[in-house]
Amino acid sequence: MSSGSWARRLPAGAAPLFVYGTLRFPEVLTELIGCTTELRPAELPGRRAAALPGKVYPGLVHANHGAAQGFLLTGLTRTQWWVLDEFEDDEYDLIPVSVHAGNREVYAWTYAWTGAVAAADWSAADFTVAHLPGYVDECAAWRRDLILLDGTI
Repeated sequence: MSSGSWARRLPAGAAPLFVYGTLRFPEVLTELIGCTTELRPAELPGRRAAALPGKVYPGLVHANHGAAQGFLLTGLTRTQWWVLDEFEDDEYDLIPVSVHAGNREVYAWTYAWTGAVAAADWSAADFTVAHLPGYVDECAAWRRDLILLDGTI
């Protein structure tokens, strides 16, 4: 979760966001942005969702083979983009990508990890069993703090 030490330039308009980790869960999105916008299955070739040392969430990194599985999150408002960007760790870069969604190629944005990663891939199934309920609670607390600090959301 971001310390808010710097601001990224956010996409204009209703650009889709490719989510591959904790933001793929409707429960997490509901706590962070107050709703679940449309989620469409998608994959990003040449990348993987890597496990991160000491973290329960993943980081998207280059991969020689395969593709990161995830979803396209569409219909985000400017405020929702801002909230999600505040939420993301400062070791993520917001980058443009081309994802496969069904039989279409779609240009989107995603958060790519810039720090150290584990050799293993992150598992959404394992996260669901071991961490999702507690993580949702952490997201709710983070959002309450954001509202208190900002006063306008």
